[in-house]
Amino acid sequence: MAQIPTVTLNTGQKLPIIGLGTYAGATDDLQNAAKPWILSAIQAGYRHIDTAYSYHTEKPLGEAVRESGVPREELFITTKLPNNHHGCVRESLEMSLKDSGLDYFDLYLMHWPMAFELSDEYPDPVNDGNFKVLDHPDYVETWAEMEKLLDTGKVKAIGVSNLSLKTLPVLLESAKVVPAVNQFEVHPLCAQFELQKYCESKGIHVTGYSATGYAPVQNHPEVKKIAEKHNTSPAQVSLAWAVSRGISILPKSTSVERQKANLIVSAWAF
Repeated sequence: MAQIPTVTLNTGQKLPIIGLGTYAGATDDLQNAAKPWILSAIQAGYRHIDTAYSYHTEKPLGEAVRESGVPREELFITTKLPNNHHGCVRESLEMSLKDSGLDYFDLYLMHWPMAFELSDEYPDPVNDGNFKVLDHPDYVETWAEMEKLLDTGKVKAIGVSNLSLKTLPVLLESAKVVPAVNQFEVHPLCAQFELQKYCESKGIHVTGYSATGYAPVQNHPEVKKIAEKHNTSPAQVSLAWAVSRGISILPKSTSVERQKANLIVSAWAF
């Protein structure tokens, strides 16, 4: 098993530089089939698992954790507050804990800064594509509610996702707690150098999602050339590029072989 490097968050927590992303897809069948490949990743050595309420994989993640035999305290598990729960932060956390069967999360993120209306007609706005954006609560107000969760012991740290150079400074003006993490898209065609620099200047760690860049990056001539030179895949070139910058990554794979290969990339690129 490859030794996974870690970074230290502003809370003192150790975060493995590579984690498993668990977005399974928009259908019930794909979401319900997630447990085997989450379990295989834990068995392969992953100790950082990233999910979200809107992914609908909190339940299979919790099942995989319990079946793995790995002590809960050896795992770093992140989930996220969905857009349409900005007005019920504490209740949403309790729903995620209930779905997963876990007692706490290591990191709880505000998934997006914009708030959507909570509607019985459209309970899943991200996957349905039907939503109404609200002016209130705004993301600063939502963050104030997230800060209160730290006193519950049910989250070890809080952070944000998809905050930009425009929105993050506004949040920090009134924040009592500096986010431990800002998670956003990072790959060679979406480098985000300035946002990373700003985050790090404030003590905020950067986690990158979509770090493989998918087809646009993997088919890029320069990336393919580097992959051929090093006898590896374009996807792993992109992952290694992010890790070498000190950015933690969350590649999702249902293949045991690819899961193991990604772990090796993290070990030698950091």
